[in-house]
Formats: sequence, structure tokens, C-alpha cells
Amino acid sequence: MAELTALESLIEMGFPRGRAEKALALTGNQGIEAAMDWLMEHEDDPDVDEPLATPPGHVLGREPTSSSEQSGPEGPGAAAGEARPVLSEEEKQEQTKRMLELVAQKHREREEREEREALERERQRRKQGQELSAARQRLQEDEMRRAAEERRREKAEELAARQRVREKIERDKAERAKKYGGSVGSQPSPPATEPGPVPSSPSQEPPTKREYDQCRIQVRLPDGTSLTQTFRAREQLAAVRLYVELHRGEEPGGDQDPVQLLSGFPRRAFSEADMERPLQELGLVPSAVLIVAKKCPS
Repeated sequence: MAELTALESLIEMGFPRGRAEKALALTGNQGIEAAMDWLMEHEDDPDVDEPLATPPGHVLGREPTSSSEQSGPEGPGAAAGEARPVLSEEEKQEQTKRMLELVAQKHREREEREEREALERERQRRKQGQELSAARQRLQEDEMRRAAEERRREKAEELAARQRVREKIERDKAERAKKYGGSVGSQPSPPATEPGPVPSSPSQEPPTKREYDQCRIQVRLPDGTSLTQTFRAREQLAAVRLYVELHRGEEPGGDQDPVQLLSGFPRRAFSEADMERPLQELGLVPSAVLIVAKKCPS
């Protein structure tokens, strides 16, 4: 039996004939090992089973021969008449065994290489994941820091705006208090003492009109709330208006509109001239209910 060619050896090892021929042709017939390396690397290629055109004068599985070698001095039939060494069955089995061991070794080397490549890809993936996580965390920290700075800035602006409003209100209060002279009595006056029983006189004289030195005023605001304060009977009505303007509540926007006072019954609108008259003279003693209406500025 003739010695097995490279093509026959690859077929004996289980490789398809088309792949074996293609591997030998593409590796330049450099031997079984080179062909096996090519088969291992390209076994998953989609076109691995496509046939490959063989150039003229090229025999798959053998070294290409020149025309001079084919038609040597002894003619083309001289090489054909030479006999190749005959291998025994044991030698053939030994050769096949070595080829199979070589294939197994190539498989192991390929598996080890793929395992190393997989480990390297996993290491790179984890590294990229850690870098991405760190970048995302830095971005979140930057956003949180910017948001905190924005909140602090807005809070500082709001506090400054409130301070400006309070200062303006205080200035307005001081100007009004200075305009109407003196300060409104914020201290509650002691309650008026109730008169004791008047002993009846035998002459049945008519009771004299009592003089009140204090006046209790209830003021109803436009929003439905009310203010109650005790004033001296000789205080001017302007003191009541100033008290209302100071205690009716702060409106957003700054300036407070002046108010106009009305009596409940009988209906009466107090003028600027009435503001200079005492409460006693206006008939608001000992108690009265006033209504606040918006006064349009002149």
C-alpha cells in the first residue's frame, strides 16, 4: 500500500474532502500541520465548504511539479513507473494515531486560546463597566452639587427679597406714625369700671349723662376678619385708621393702599376732615363697629 498523501491523511482524520482540499491549497501544500491550523481557525466560516478552483498543474495534497519534472529525460512514464515505499498496517495505524493526537493538541490549543481571549474580553468588559459606573457617579454628584448651589442661591435671594419688603413696610409704618403724630396705643387699656348702683334719691332726679374716657372699636376688614382695640375717647379717628393700616396684614408687592372707614349704622363714610375729630365727637363712644373699604388713591 502506498504512503498516505496529506489529503488522504486529513480525510482519514475525519475532515470533509472539500475542506481538506481547500486547506491544502490555501496553505500552499506546506504539510498536514499547516492545513490543520487553517481548518481549526476557519471551521466556523460561512464559506468554508465552498469549493476552491485549483490552478493548472497543481495537485491537491502534493507538491506542484514542473513540466520538466513531468517530462524528464526518461519521459512522462518514468515517474509513474517508480513505486512508493509500502507502509505496513501497523505503520499506517501509527501514522493515523499521530495525526489524531496532533488534531487533539490543536483543539486543546485552540480552546486554551479562546478561553484566554474570553477572559481578556470579560476583564475589558468589567473594566469598561467600572469606568462607566464611575463616570455616571461623578455626573450624578456634579448634578447634585449644582442643584444644592442653585437651592442655596434661590434661598439667599428669597431671604434678601423678604428683608427688603420688611424694611419697606417698617419705613412706611414709621412715616405714617410720624404723619399722624404719636404712636397708637398698642397696650390694651384697662377695662372700664362698671358704675356702681346709684342710690335712688327721694327727689327722683333724672340720671346724668355718663362721660366715657375710653372707646372700644371693632373694625371689619374686607377679607371678613376683624380687629378689636380700645382707644381713648379723645383720640382722633386717624388713630383708628393708623391702627388698621398697621395690623390689617402685609400684601405682596410692597405698598399698602390707604383705607377708608365707614360706620355700620347709620351708613356713613368718614372724610379726611373727620380724621382730625375725636371719637367722642363722632359718636363712637363707648363702642362702635366700623367697616374698612378700599380707598382709591387720588
